[in-house]
Amino acid sequence: MHTLPAWTFRPSPGNVFLPEIGVDRNREAPLTILYRDEHIVVIDKPAGLLIHRSEIDRHETRFAIQILRDQIGQRVWPTHRLDRGTSGVLLFALNVELAGVLGRQFEKGTVEKRYWAVVRGHPPAEGVIDHPLSRQRDPYEFQGERSSQAAQAAVTRYRRLAETELPVMVDRYPSSRYALVELEPITGRRHQLRRHLKHIAHPIIGDATYGKGRHNRFFAEQFGCHRSLLACIELAFDHPVSGQRLQIKAPVSGEFAATLAQLGWRFPKV
Repeated sequence: MHTLPAWTFRPSPGNVFLPEIGVDRNREAPLTILYRDEHIVVIDKPAGLLIHRSEIDRHETRFAIQILRDQIGQRVWPTHRLDRGTSGVLLFALNVELAGVLGRQFEKGTVEKRYWAVVRGHPPAEGVIDHPLSRQRDPYEFQGERSSQAAQAAVTRYRRLAETELPVMVDRYPSSRYALVELEPITGRRHQLRRHLKHIAHPIIGDATYGKGRHNRFFAEQFGCHRSLLACIELAFDHPVSGQRLQIKAPVSGEFAATLAQLGWRFPKV
């Protein structure tokens, strides 16, 4: 393990609108329900939990759909996806018709999503990543004659919330820079945020596919962080029955919150 002297913490300028850092959650504990009525339920999905059964992870026996169904005593239908390693706000419908209504909101781009990510390096204070992405399919997904791998439009807004520079050589430089960024995906391509941040050379810490192994290992050894540092902290959508605009937030917790605290990144409650 590296021994770190004191490092420099520099919050980014401007008012920062961030959710409260929460407490850790036991992996076997019931899922945290952020909102529930007779039509929908919203949970705070922990990192490492699959939404549903996957051919890629056949050995897994725990899935968000199954756990939530057993927890509330009725069937649920996911309306969007969060990668296994990503934590945060996850919306379910309580019948298949409403799942379709909500799914169309995602397709039309009327759902607002905000994420936090810890990345390598210091990106600009704010910006837009407009970089088309080729379609990525699951290995078991059917691909017909008309299926296309052509690049699709993909746009992500971001802003830097905080930054730090550690006096430790993790890669080829004598010090190592990291930043906390807020992300707003305008489109919804598979792995969009992870691929876009890799594209601008600021990959997400803990991302085994698109990240940098040396930095991932450093965070695991130094901060005890063994997860991808990407979380959906807010989802805003129209209720499928009432039409009311709902804004659901989830505080970061567990290893994510602990890592932010160790980096000196503390923020006021919303």
